[in-house]
Amino acid sequence: MPAPSLSSHLLTSFLRTFFRHLYTTLAWAYDFVAWASSAGQWDAWRSAALRWLPAQGRILELGPGTGHLLRAMRLQGREAFGLEASRQMARRARRRAARGGLASPVVRGMGQAQPFPAACFDAIVSTFPSEYILDRVTLSEVQRTLRPGGILVVVAAAWPTGPGWVDRLASWPYRVTGQTILPESAWAKSLQASSIPLEVETVELPRGLVVVFHGTAPESSPRRRGGVDAGLPDLRG
Repeated sequence: MPAPSLSSHLLTSFLRTFFRHLYTTLAWAYDFVAWASSAGQWDAWRSAALRWLPAQGRILELGPGTGHLLRAMRLQGREAFGLEASRQMARRARRRAARGGLASPVVRGMGQAQPFPAACFDAIVSTFPSEYILDRVTLSEVQRTLRPGGILVVVAAAWPTGPGWVDRLASWPYRVTGQTILPESAWAKSLQASSIPLEVETVELPRGLVVVFHGTAPESSPRRRGGVDAGLPDLRG
């Protein structure tokens, strides 16, 4: 594989810095940027995770952002909760749930230190996470809080593939930064090295491709703190 060009490196660095601010000081602009950068497909990309999630049981979304998927799961009757590191994002997710007359089960916290008892979730989902999802501590916490046999779903990347000029223009940053080869990248290999065996699938949509990792936690797992079926903490904070 050829070495990345200087322009690719600079663009990648800029995007990393921009997206850090997009989750904090620019959280108010997140939904518009996501819509524009995906040529209007962001919701469809994010919703690709739903096909692997159980209809019953507790589901944790790591990094729910502004709360669209969390709200969709709640509207479908799923018992979904969110863990969000960004104060600004958590606030927006709670407001979105409240506007729909739903409970706002979002708690502040990090994926590397989940404030939940052991084996309390039937599934954990994360859409378009940053590198924290590759942290061995994060993956260890995922295995701890998942029930044996629980499901992990990570929507890792997506890009436009439609023939129209809007899709072609929107796909340019994805090609330049190398995101269109994610299934074969070192990023993917790191995620697949987790203690939860993960398969990778590329989901074809009418105007885009979505890369999804999914797997099932081993039935026999390391000793879990808190015991199976322990209650959840107060999620109002």
